Amino acid sequence: MKYFSTRDKSNPVSFKKAVMQGLANDGGLFMPEFIPSFSNDFWNSLNNLSFQEISFEVASKFIDDEISKSKIHDLIEKAISFPAPVVDLDDEIKILELFHGPTLAFKDFGAQFMAKTMEYFVQQDNAQLNILVATSGDTGSAVANGFYGVEGINVFILYPSGKVSSIQEKQLTTLDKNITALEIDGTFDDCQRLVKEAFVDEELKSKLNLSSANSINIARLIPQSFYYINAVKQFLKEEVVISIPSGNLGNLTAGLFAKKMGAPISKFIAATNSNKVFTDYLNTGNFSPRNSVLTYSNAMDVGNPSNLERIQYLYNFDLLQIQKDISSFSFNDEETLSAIKDLFLKYNYIIDPHGAVGYLALKKYFDNNSNPKRIGIVAETAHASKFLDIVENAINNKVEIPNRLKIVLEKEKRSIKLDNKFNSLKEFLLQ
Repeated sequence: MKYFSTRDKSNPVSFKKAVMQGLANDGGLFMPEFIPSFSNDFWNSLNNLSFQEISFEVASKFIDDEISKSKIHDLIEKAISFPAPVVDLDDEIKILELFHGPTLAFKDFGAQFMAKTMEYFVQQDNAQLNILVATSGDTGSAVANGFYGVEGINVFILYPSGKVSSIQEKQLTTLDKNITALEIDGTFDDCQRLVKEAFVDEELKSKLNLSSANSINIARLIPQSFYYINAVKQFLKEEVVISIPSGNLGNLTAGLFAKKMGAPISKFIAATNSNKVFTDYLNTGNFSPRNSVLTYSNAMDVGNPSNLERIQYLYNFDLLQIQKDISSFSFNDEETLSAIKDLFLKYNYIIDPHGAVGYLALKKYFDNNSNPKRIGIVAETAHASKFLDIVENAINNKVEIPNRLKIVLEKEKRSIKLDNKFNSLKEFLLQ
C-alpha cells in the first residue's frame, strides 16, 4: 500500500514515511492509493469478530507488509485495549460511547495506535522524533497520554489559551518528561496554522525531525475507522445512520473510510456547532473558511477544517456524491444545553456537549427522512465530566468524575505561553 498527497499523485510514499512525516512536502494530506475492501465472508462473519480482531484485519490492509502480522497484532492488543460499546437509548437511537480510553475521549483510539506505531518505527531506526500537535481540546491530552515516556519522541502540544475547558487544560498541562504544552494566544485555527507552517519551513525541516499527531496524520485516521465497523456489526439488517460531532472532520473522514471499505452504513451526518463552515459547504458548494467562535462544544470550534481536503479527494471533488453520503446540520449553545437536559430527563443519559450536538443532528435528519428499519447511532466523543459546569448546569444534577480524571485535577499546570506568530514558535523549537 502506497500513500499519496491530496495535492499530487505523482510521488507515492510508504506507510512508514506517511506516518513519520505527517504532512506531505507540498502541504497536502496523505491518502492511501486506494481504500481496501473486504470479502463478503468478512462482512457475513462480522458479528463473530471481536473489536480487536476487526481492528487487526483493517490495520493489516493499510499497513500491508511494512510491519509483520505478528507485530501488527501486538500493536493492536496494546492500542485498542478499551471498549467502544453501543448503548441503547431506545429501539431506534443508540449511543456509540468512545470515551472509555485513558483520557476519556474518542481520540484515545487514534493516539494510542499512532504512538505504538511511531514508537516501533523510531526504535527500528534508532532515531529522534519531534511531534507537533494542535488541539482544540481532547487531541492534546490523548496524544500526550499515548506518547508519555516514549523514548526518542518529544511532543509539543499547541492549545489556544482560555479556549479549552479547565479539565481539558489540566489533562494537557500536567505531564512532564517528553511532553511540552505550548499555550498559544489565539484560536485553534492559529494553532493549526502554526503547525502547518512549521512543516513547510525549510530550516525547521533541516534541523528537526518533525511529525504531526493531529488528524492530518494518517495513523490517527485509520484506527478511528475500527470502531465504526465494530459498531454496525449488530445492525447488519438495518439501515444505519451515524451522526458525528464534527470540527476538523477527522472522525467523519475515518467513518467514510469504513463506508468505502464496505461497512453497511447508509448515511453520515456531520453535526456542527456555530462553527458551521462544513455545513455551509454542503448546502451551497462554497467553502469559505473563517475565524472560529468559542462554543460549549469547543473541540468542534474549527473555522478551516483540514480534513475537508481528504473528503474532497475521496470523492474526486464531486459535491453531489459527497452530499449523497453526508448530510449536515448545525446547532447553537442554547440548543445544545436543551438537548443535554432533554436526554437526561427522557433517557436518564448524561451526554457531553459534543454528543448533544450529534443527537440534535440525528433527530433533525430523522424528522426529514422516515424508514421503519432505520437505526441511528450518535458518536459520543467525550465523557460528560470533561465539561462539568456546562453539563451539571444543564441537568441540575451532579456528574460523577472518573478516578483517572480526579487524579489529574490535583496536579500542577505546566505550560509555556507564546503569541500566535510563527517566528515565536520557530525560535522556541530551534532552542
